[in-house]
Amino acid sequence: MKVDILAIGAHPDDVELSCSGTILRHLAQGKTVGLLDLTRGELGTRGSADIRDTEAAKAAQLMGAAFRKNLRMADGFFEHNRENIVKIVEVIRWCQPEIILANALSDRHPDHGKAAKLVADACFHSGLIKILTHDENGNLQDRWRPKALYHYIQDHNLKPDFVVDITSYMNKKIELVLAFRSQFYIPDDKEFEKELSSPISGKDFVDFLRAKAQNYGRIANFDYAEGFNAARTPGVIDLFDLV
Repeated sequence: MKVDILAIGAHPDDVELSCSGTILRHLAQGKTVGLLDLTRGELGTRGSADIRDTEAAKAAQLMGAAFRKNLRMADGFFEHNRENIVKIVEVIRWCQPEIILANALSDRHPDHGKAAKLVADACFHSGLIKILTHDENGNLQDRWRPKALYHYIQDHNLKPDFVVDITSYMNKKIELVLAFRSQFYIPDDKEFEKELSSPISGKDFVDFLRAKAQNYGRIANFDYAEGFNAARTPGVIDLFDLV
């Protein structure tokens, strides 16, 4: 199940909220994308882990992802240790992505920064020949190191190293976000209206997402964009590739 891009999130909906516009752009170009959630988001204020599982599957289908996996690490309490690094390494070696997208380097939610470090180390360890892992059938996996790791920007407005134009995909991005019905405000949807409120469940949150994308787009003269930080300095072949 080789893919061009593997997008990893600490929680279901991290990817949709922060880099789904970029993913949609690359899917439209014929690239393949897989999704990996580290936890089921079981500590989320609204809904439940089972509900999030269903929502995540629907979002992946709407997106057109090749697959969506969940490593079922402990939401809020997963650790940076050998066991969790190896779990991610096994997925990286299974799908052999050229590019990995991962959580923000630092953010309001402590899981995001933890996940960023965990994924970065897994990318490195995945290329080490003496770390042995096996697939679901018990076959020894080949080592694999992605060509690039990029960290999408989340709640905190970090300074991006680059931004991606998502103007043509902004509305579809919102549709993917709202697939997580238990987490966000949806007009005339009464099913979750009695749930506790959260920082992302207000009526104005979708407006906030659009404004954030406009803010990052303005830097590069795009209508809407998503921002990323690079694990290492990107190189370019041609100055005219930069806008």
